[in-house]
Amino acid sequence: MTKDAILVKNLKKHFKGHLSIGRIEALKGVNLEVKEGGIYGFIGPNGAGKTTTLKIITGLIFPDEGEVQIFGKPHTDYIIRKDIGFLPESPYFYDYLTGEELVKFFGSLFGIQKKELNERTKYLLDLVGLKGKEKIPLRKYSKGMLQRVGLAQALINDAKLLILDEPMSGLDPIGRREIRDLILKLKEEGKTIFFSSHILADAEMICDEVAIIVKGKIVQKGRLEELLAKDVQFYDISFKGIETPPELKDKVVVAFEGYSMIRLKDEDEVDKALATLINKGGKIMSLMPHKTSLEEIFLSSIEEKKNE
Repeated sequence: MTKDAILVKNLKKHFKGHLSIGRIEALKGVNLEVKEGGIYGFIGPNGAGKTTTLKIITGLIFPDEGEVQIFGKPHTDYIIRKDIGFLPESPYFYDYLTGEELVKFFGSLFGIQKKELNERTKYLLDLVGLKGKEKIPLRKYSKGMLQRVGLAQALINDAKLLILDEPMSGLDPIGRREIRDLILKLKEEGKTIFFSSHILADAEMICDEVAIIVKGKIVQKGRLEELLAKDVQFYDISFKGIETPPELKDKVVVAFEGYSMIRLKDEDEVDKALATLINKGGKIMSLMPHKTSLEEIFLSSIEEKKNE
């Protein structure tokens, strides 16, 4: 049976309002179960409580109520810290250090011996795409490069659990793909990755499980394939070579220079439409079923919360 890498029970946290007037409820009873060896996406809009939750899990701030366990032990247990790698959303590093010096500094905090530290630093900087940039001072790094060196420092202790706050932030599409590939590689090595993000496409591509947080509450969570509807919402058929038959005119969504696309709601309509188009000499270009996406679930969850 798969164990929980992170177990969060009824987490609550509030902060004082502006000028210490009133209170802001950042978390309102958050519950999470992150299984070992998987990739867990923690998604939500800005201000939803993602970073507050991650800071509590890593022990940077304390909750008003609730409990956090990491690998079955209290998250405040000093011993458990060696099994965690953390990348904050907006890391601040001493910018006169080079990338190499930064990673070695964090490695020294874990007591890694010099020879192993040198080898591991070189390996990690290559892994995150900073080969040839090891000697450049951090003040000359772009935001994307700082994200990469931040990932390297999070990996220096060979942690079993990686907690990453917006790891794709500031990266271009190529950089995001490289980080996604790296996260998948780390999963293959048996590591657990728990990351927050507002980039839904990235989460949908790599996550085993997700939780959606809105206004401090979890509104959806579970395995990704279970959250995404198995039922097809509609079908698009693209064809060319003929005019759209009269009985399908009301189904057209695109018609351009001999190319047309029609949208149908169920399989019976699809079967009839295909037979009609083929019998009239049409060439079928594609048949595309459309299922509910993570983005649609996310947006509907936000809309429901607004209407409460």
